[in-house]
Amino acid sequence: METKQIAAPDTPKSPTAILLMHCPDRQGILATVTRLINVHGGNIVYLDQYVDREAGVFFMRVEWELDGFSIPKDEIAPTFERLYAKKYNLYFRLYFNDYKPRMAIFVSKLSHCLYDMLARYTAGEWDVEIPLIISNHPDLRPVAERFGIPFHHIPITKENKAAQEAATLGLLADERIDFVVLARYMQILSDDFIRNFPHRIINIHHSFLPAFIGARPYHAAYERGVKLIGATSHYVTADLDAGPIIEQDIARISHKDNVASLIHRGQDLEKIVLSKAVEKHIQRKILTYRNKTIIFS
Repeated sequence: METKQIAAPDTPKSPTAILLMHCPDRQGILATVTRLINVHGGNIVYLDQYVDREAGVFFMRVEWELDGFSIPKDEIAPTFERLYAKKYNLYFRLYFNDYKPRMAIFVSKLSHCLYDMLARYTAGEWDVEIPLIISNHPDLRPVAERFGIPFHHIPITKENKAAQEAATLGLLADERIDFVVLARYMQILSDDFIRNFPHRIINIHHSFLPAFIGARPYHAAYERGVKLIGATSHYVTADLDAGPIIEQDIARISHKDNVASLIHRGQDLEKIVLSKAVEKHIQRKILTYRNKTIIFS
């Protein structure tokens, strides 16, 4: 495997288009795509490519300025589809930096990830909109109200799960939600729900899975005397906690740590790992391929 990279500042000075793509690796594919951009007056401000030699797949993220670009905005995707999709067996997604993604946050009772995300949001770190927070418990309503975000309490039981999920999907559609973040939301989403947001639901959990499952993983890990704790963020798929991994981190612990310190340090990791995953998603720097992710810098 090899990787090549050309990077520019993260904040563009003008409206840009962002192309994420992968296709079977072949000679000249990078030149072909960039030539189209250059011929039509596009100034490339970011290019990152990666070749998986074992799989024979080429991955690329390219971003270019739209000022002076001769292809109209609504014709860019059809142009790539017509010229390259079939010829190169090319998968691509096109985004524009002047559109703010709309993110829904799902929570239960734990507040650490929610507070961290809302702090970043209100500080202007993320170019995103958060139209609503959804919870299966009422406990975190005061947090949502403090940040001025509508809070929807949608309790879930075994008997009403299908109806409540349908109501939730309707609410997300009404708010034109682009992606969902599960900020320690303690409910398993149905396959039908997940199909509505393919690779657009981000989850966070401790990295003890599958060794320490259940409601008290840190207690079980303490009893076992683990030496590392961690957190994992990933896209949600029908396979529980087995979707493409976006971000991970760990912390070394010792016999001096008790359950309380394990939980405290674990929750700090969860906040950081989840926020890093959300930020990469907002920046359109993630490509999924099979059950893996390519994370562009």
